[in-house]
Amino acid sequence: MKDYNLVSVLAAIVLGAGLVAAAEDAAKPVEPFNGKDLTGWKMRTAAPDRNQWKVGKAQLDEAKPAELLALPGGTDLVNTKPHSTDIITEAEFGDCTVACDVMMAKGSNSGLYLMGRYEVQLLDSFGKTNPGPGDMGGIYSASAPKNPKYVKPGEWNTFEIVFQAPRFDAEGKKTANAKFVKMVLNGVTIHENVEVAKPTGGEIGKEAAKGPIMIQGDHGPVAIRNLKITPAK
Repeated sequence: MKDYNLVSVLAAIVLGAGLVAAAEDAAKPVEPFNGKDLTGWKMRTAAPDRNQWKVGKAQLDEAKPAELLALPGGTDLVNTKPHSTDIITEAEFGDCTVACDVMMAKGSNSGLYLMGRYEVQLLDSFGKTNPGPGDMGGIYSASAPKNPKYVKPGEWNTFEIVFQAPRFDAEGKKTANAKFVKMVLNGVTIHENVEVAKPTGGEIGKEAAKGPIMIQGDHGPVAIRNLKITPAK
């Protein structure tokens, strides 16, 4: 009887450890950019001469402050010039937390699209005191950021975005809108529980249960580092 109890206890411990490990794996952050090249990404525009994305150490070009440099030896993802192309992860995500650092060139305009459909505006909004949905940290066409803290062009902004994907029933009918549960920019909470009834513009397709991360490159220079997507448990 004692041996049987010991086996039961050991089995319970092993099972519990397995469940914990599975939960930890499910919540493990995904890093879609490897710091070396664009493996795992695809271009929205097929024309190779449009692509201005490079890997390097991001820095504002002092001679041309509307552009960024990608200096040797760095691991940042840098769209160096205007009118490049959007890039899209091959991996797709639903409910998740997205964390990243973002650098803008002077006057530059870009966007971080959750599921390729819901845009967080990336803009040089330094000096703005009454920002709108089209300013840095705005949910484009939907919600202005609240009391954001903006940094100068050439400095890094830090984002953390908790996102909930739209819900669909068995027939494919949408039963709940996408939602930005929380967004923090440079240590300040700028959005909470903002529903988005439809894609915000410039999206890659119709709403779905999962989608990629897209970074807008066809407007202006932008640099990204420390990009991590943690799927919800």
